[in-house]
Amino acid sequence: MHQEIKEVFGCLKNLMEAHRDMGFDPPNIRPDDFVFLANEGAENHDHSPSPDNIDSLDALTACVSNCRGCKLHTQRRNAVFGEGNHNARLVFVGEAPGKDEDIAGRPFVGEAGKLLTKIIENGMGLSRNDVYILNVIKCHPPKNRDPEQDEIETCIHFLKKQISLIKPKVICGLGRIAGQAMLGGDFKISRDRGKWFSYMDTPLLATYHPAYVLRYPAAKRQVWDDVKEIMRHLGLEVKKND
Repeated sequence: MHQEIKEVFGCLKNLMEAHRDMGFDPPNIRPDDFVFLANEGAENHDHSPSPDNIDSLDALTACVSNCRGCKLHTQRRNAVFGEGNHNARLVFVGEAPGKDEDIAGRPFVGEAGKLLTKIIENGMGLSRNDVYILNVIKCHPPKNRDPEQDEIETCIHFLKKQISLIKPKVICGLGRIAGQAMLGGDFKISRDRGKWFSYMDTPLLATYHPAYVLRYPAAKRQVWDDVKEIMRHLGLEVKKND
């Protein structure tokens, strides 16, 4: 009950701030009450539900949708949990949802997502339904900026729970930020892509993010080399004439 009351106060605080920003006069509330609302709203702002006792991806989805653990929740349209085979052998981990993903509530649906789908279907001979696709961060950062460290720290326990529930054979990290979130700040995508690491006792190989490939098409060859290495690890047939 106390948490519900805190959430009500947080909503009231956000509503008053929105009205103030639009130029309306503030309601007739005593200054002491404004302080109380601000404190309650701040506490609510830090509310990040724990996934520790959750035992299914469906339940975890609901948990993520209720998360208010960092500032990104205030402007999201949808929390983007992830999608695919709940028992996938291969999991792709990106950095954060973009604008298209925020609107759709699904990961990798924009231009970078189309390229990732092409890699999965045409390159690997799989479908998106065979793999699982998710991001480290579940809410869209404004103007597609890089996720900040506090946002990563808030969201990383959701990622870990997803991995523990799916139990993939291989994780493919997409880009610098995903690699650093899982492997530490010393990770460098230009140096460490194509190498095998371990995350949560699962083999992990990172490659360039599809958005990077769209900007620098010359990176396609390196990404394809990394994809072939993942396929070999999974025992999938690799095309000889690529």
